[in-house]
Amino acid sequence: MSQQLSEPSQHYVDGEWIDGDGAETFESTNPATGESLGEFQRGTDADVDRALAAADDAFEEWSGLSYTDRAEYLWDIYHELKERHEELGGIVSKECGKEISEGKADVNEAWDMVEWAAADARHPHGDVVPSEIAGKDAYMRRQPRGVIGCITPWNFPVAIPFWHMAVSLVEGNTVVWKPAEQTPWCGQVIAEMFAETGIPDGVFNMVQGYGDAGEAIVDDDRVQTVLFTGSAEVGHEISGKVGGEAGKLAACEMGGKNGIVITDEADMETAVHSAVMSSFKTTGQRCVSSERIIVHEDIYDEFKEQFVDIAEDVAVGDPLDENTFMGPLIEDEHKEKVTGYNELAYDEDVDVLVDRTELDESEIPEGHEDGVWIGPFVYEADPDADLRVTHEEVFGPHVALMPYSGDIEKAVEIHNDTEYGLAGAIISENYHEINYFRDNAEIGLAYGNLPCIGAEIQLPFGGVKKSGNGYPSAREIIEAVTERTAWTLNNAEGIQMAQGLSADITTKDD
Repeated sequence: MSQQLSEPSQHYVDGEWIDGDGAETFESTNPATGESLGEFQRGTDADVDRALAAADDAFEEWSGLSYTDRAEYLWDIYHELKERHEELGGIVSKECGKEISEGKADVNEAWDMVEWAAADARHPHGDVVPSEIAGKDAYMRRQPRGVIGCITPWNFPVAIPFWHMAVSLVEGNTVVWKPAEQTPWCGQVIAEMFAETGIPDGVFNMVQGYGDAGEAIVDDDRVQTVLFTGSAEVGHEISGKVGGEAGKLAACEMGGKNGIVITDEADMETAVHSAVMSSFKTTGQRCVSSERIIVHEDIYDEFKEQFVDIAEDVAVGDPLDENTFMGPLIEDEHKEKVTGYNELAYDEDVDVLVDRTELDESEIPEGHEDGVWIGPFVYEADPDADLRVTHEEVFGPHVALMPYSGDIEKAVEIHNDTEYGLAGAIISENYHEINYFRDNAEIGLAYGNLPCIGAEIQLPFGGVKKSGNGYPSAREIIEAVTERTAWTLNNAEGIQMAQGLSADITTKDD
């Protein structure tokens, strides 16, 4: 794969590469250098309509295949992902700015998800349930829902599409996918992989573009389930639209204002390491990144000193350099947002401890002056104060240290003081404290003595409250892309009803 695409990339619809209905194109830009990586066709409503028509037409034949036959196409992609691990990991790092180990991990996570979905084709797909009537069998079967619309984010441009699509396809659905406009090159490579498998025309379709293409997918009656990962604002708009349509479903995984509780019985090395990983990996641009560190007052000063020392010194630079810890932000518009929250922290009169919003010229690698650079921003905040900076998601390396006094109940109260409920962690050597956090923290993803990043694909992924509904991964996503049918079969002579209901029919003459 070359450093750049030589000509505008196309959509993949109904087994063909097409230019699409519109003449407009857009660029993918390397956020570390500002250079163009390639030009891509911008999808229109007509392009989406064509893709949905193809998916709708292909559904009957595709759903009629066996699970294992459908999974065979995924096994081809599994091997391709492993074979192209280094190459595709580099493309991820070039296009979304994640440092190279994270770019490779993104691809690793993708093949793990494909492996899980393809292997699940040979696992049970229903339940046998004892009937209260001896002569009856009762069981549950699953059926695919139909056309699945997938809208995915830029920060995991290979892994998350396969969260959505691998299970959907193995379960017998067809797919129309819109990659994030910031990472269309990754989308192009994935579409190429599907095309090379020889998957039947119309089963997998990709339309590149912006939010209007995603909106066209969401609004179309042929789409039975919308799978979305992204911002809370967009996700709740989708949920609101889809929720009012009979028979239609939206599974949305959104952001968080995630917290780490560090008690006075924490191991300090584990606490500091977990907090740094959670706050600054992917430059804070993970939905599970921690923006609030809630630390017991008895160990607060020691923790603050160590955390601040690392934040002041953590390596920001070229994501392709293995010595880099933090790469760039994704784009200039996002830097404006993060910078705005850093400025808001001063306006809200918190005590700023580290401000690397504008990096020194010596910190920016040669040839990367046009990159979207930012460093850590760390401040102290009163956990009981009503501050925007401690309650609104920033999605960047913007972190509040919040001391607390008292017991674990107070720490969890602070932790839950947010509209979001995605991820969180507790660092403690006291299992009573860990168990209290486990039972009372309002989150969908919880970690003990670990960073609050690093989810494994076989577990549910999603939050509560404003953060989503917990569908988008592995086993749980099956609930969003299939319908369950409860079957009861009579094996006896005559009819015997449950709950003691009489099966006799009487007439007027009786």
